[in-house]
Amino acid sequence: MLDLEVVPERSLGNEQWEFTLGMPLAQAVAILQKHCRIIKNVQVLYSEQVIEVYDLTKVKLKYCGVHFNSQAIAPTIEQIDQSFGATHPGVYNSAEQLFHLNFRGLSFSFQLDSWTEAPKYEPNFAHGLASLQIPHGATVKRMYIYSGNSLQDTKAPGMPLSCFLGNVYAESVDVLRDGTGPSGLRLRLLAAGCGPGLLADAKMRVFERSVYFGDSCQDVLSMLGSPHKVFYKSEDKMKIHSPSPHKQVPSKCNDYFFNYFTLGVDILFDANTHKVKKFVLHTNYPGHYNFNIYHRCEFKIPLAIKKENADGQTETCTTYSKWDNIQELLGHPVEKPVVLHRSSSPNNTNPFGSTFCFGLQRMIFEVMQNNHIASVTLYGPPKPGAHLRTAELP
Repeated sequence: MLDLEVVPERSLGNEQWEFTLGMPLAQAVAILQKHCRIIKNVQVLYSEQVIEVYDLTKVKLKYCGVHFNSQAIAPTIEQIDQSFGATHPGVYNSAEQLFHLNFRGLSFSFQLDSWTEAPKYEPNFAHGLASLQIPHGATVKRMYIYSGNSLQDTKAPGMPLSCFLGNVYAESVDVLRDGTGPSGLRLRLLAAGCGPGLLADAKMRVFERSVYFGDSCQDVLSMLGSPHKVFYKSEDKMKIHSPSPHKQVPSKCNDYFFNYFTLGVDILFDANTHKVKKFVLHTNYPGHYNFNIYHRCEFKIPLAIKKENADGQTETCTTYSKWDNIQELLGHPVEKPVVLHRSSSPNNTNPFGSTFCFGLQRMIFEVMQNNHIASVTLYGPPKPGAHLRTAELP
C-alpha cells in the first residue's frame, strides 16, 4: 500500500517521488513508468487543476508526518478535525449526497448515504468541525488537492520551479511572417534561474528569443541552447510531392533536426548549408502517435484571409484551433490533404489511425481525425529559381 504525504495547495507523494500541481504530464508518466512495480494497474485521467484521491482504502495518507488515513486509522470527521484543525462550515450537495469540507488548497468529501435529510448545523461553531451535525464515524470518500481557497474557483497553477529540472520551457511561441508566409519564431521562454544560494532562492526567469529561416545552427544554439536530441533524416517520404525534377536523386548527406522537447519545437537544418529550412510545432494532443514526447507548444499563427473586402486582414490560429474553423476563416476550400500513416516499423500498426496534412501559405497543418491540429510545419521561402506553389510540399 502506498504511503503518501499530503501537502495542501502543492502535491501528493513520498520521499522517492511527488505528483505536483502544475507538473508536466510527461513527468507524471515518467514517475509511473519508473515505479511500475509499486504503482500498478494505471489508468490516466488528466486534470490540470486538481489532484484527486477517489479511493482512500488503497493508500495511506499523512499530513506533517502524521497519518490521518491508514489500515488502522479511519478518515472520520473527528480524525480530520484532529489532524487539520478548524475551518469554515462545510457545504452539503444534496444531488451528490456529499458533504464538502474545505481547507485552503485541500478539500474532503464525506459520503452521507445513510442520512434521510440534509445536514443541519448548530448555531454555535465554537466547538470545531465535530460540532457540525455530521454522524459519528462518517468517513472521507474523496480528497482533492488544488490551488487557492475554493475547489469551485480553483485555476490551473503555473509550473513549479521544482519541475523545471534544468530545462527551459516556452510560455508562448509567436510565428513571425512577411508578405508571403512565415519568416521565423519569437519564443517567450521560462527558466528556473538560481542565484548563488539555495534552490529556495530560485526565481522564475522570463526572456524572449527569436529564430529565423536561414539562421545557422550556431545562431540557433546561441538563442535556444543545446537541443535535447539531434535526429538525422534517413529518408524524406514527402519528397514525392515535390515538383523538383531531382526529387528522386538520393542525397549524399542527410538533413538533421534539433529536437527541443520541452519547447514543443523541432528545427530542421539543411545538410549542406547548415541553415534553418523548417520549423515543426507540436500540440501534444492525446490520441496522436507522438503524444507525450513533446511539451505542448502554445503557438499563435497569423493567417492571411482571402475574402472580399478583407485585403491585408489576418486571423490567428492557436494550439486550440480546430481545422474546420480555420477553413471557415479562410473563406475558400483548402486542397485535398495528403494522408499520413505513422508507425515505428513496417510490421507495426498505429492504433491512433492516420492524420491528414493540408498545405497552406507555406505551412503544413497535420490534422487528427477529431479535427484537432497535431502539428504545424513551417517552410522558409523558396530558393531563387525554384518554382514552388504554396500548397505543395517541398
